[in-house]
Amino acid sequence: MPPRIVDELGPNHLAVFIHKLIEGTDVSAFEKERFDIGRPPYPPQMMLKIWLYAYTLGITSSRRIEQRIHEDLGFRFLAANLKPDFCTLNDFRRRYPKGLNDVFTKVVEDARKLGLVKLGRVAIDSTRVEANASADRSDSQEKLRAERAETRRKIRKWYQECAREEQAVDEQQLEQVKDWERRLEEIPKQLKQLRKSGQKRSSRSDPESRYLKRRGGFCLGYTCELAVSDDHIVVAQRVHQKPTDNGSLNKMTNLVKRQSGAKPEAVVADSGYYSMGEIKKVEKKKIEAYVPDRLLAKELAGGDVVEMNERQKKRTPGLYELREKLRGPTAREHQRRRKAVVEPVFGVLKQQRGMRKFRRRGLEAVAVEWTLAATAYNITRIWSETQKKRAEMPQ
Repeated sequence: MPPRIVDELGPNHLAVFIHKLIEGTDVSAFEKERFDIGRPPYPPQMMLKIWLYAYTLGITSSRRIEQRIHEDLGFRFLAANLKPDFCTLNDFRRRYPKGLNDVFTKVVEDARKLGLVKLGRVAIDSTRVEANASADRSDSQEKLRAERAETRRKIRKWYQECAREEQAVDEQQLEQVKDWERRLEEIPKQLKQLRKSGQKRSSRSDPESRYLKRRGGFCLGYTCELAVSDDHIVVAQRVHQKPTDNGSLNKMTNLVKRQSGAKPEAVVADSGYYSMGEIKKVEKKKIEAYVPDRLLAKELAGGDVVEMNERQKKRTPGLYELREKLRGPTAREHQRRRKAVVEPVFGVLKQQRGMRKFRRRGLEAVAVEWTLAATAYNITRIWSETQKKRAEMPQ
């Protein structure tokens, strides 16, 4: 082994690039928590480098990362020859959701400084990512009510037997009764969450996940959204539980401005995002919205021309003007470009980086995973563009 690992990796290695990038990043959000007991925490820069490098390689398991820290030169370099275990790694990812989101914003800012973020046109789209939950372990309101009644009956029966039989209480049975009572406290919370979600069934292992429609059927998971610039930089991202996208256009446009620091000139999305109310909100910000309704989308794909009579024009104000705008050559070019901009990013994240299924449970936890995946994707884009520019420079 050479005296310095960087001599073996080379100055242009991705791990070296991540090391330099994060060393210049403000990590004060990770240093607010102090602990009076136990050993001092690992440096937040080091933990952040390890997680980002892991997500660039498609490694999302903390146990796999712990193994790679012992075996992989890139991980050993970023860990500075320290060896955090999987519990410590997972705890870092769990504890700092806001700090990790700030890192995403910082990486987008770095990309802008390099001239990579072109916000003239932004493509928005969503995908469904499976939750870390079994669809078989799900409960309906009827099933939960029946379980509550049966549990109450078992507890009442046990107390009645104890009152009749004057003997010592069996410790094993007492523990079982305590488990029944704990479950009895959980059921009302699940019923409340199920009523609030508006769904017929909910997962017992991940109650915050939702049954969502996707190509090929339904899945138990979350809706993940991206806004991508023309040069394939993710400029906004979020995770939510809604089964449809038609209420997300304005929120994603606001996220683009907040997370990238600039307002786009135009946003492009598919017909799933169509909502005249959302489009008007976006256009009030002086941002062009190119979002077809379902019928126009079929026409633009080669279907029959959609005609509107006077009654339909009055019933849906603005739809006729929107359709006329989207039939123009500029709008058609935007729609053609949308697929080439945002779809490859989903392909990389899901096929190459393993983001088809989340590892953690709960909305906040999966949002952290999606943020790490989007940040790692941007880092690899910046790194590859830097490599290209370095190759083009005269020797």
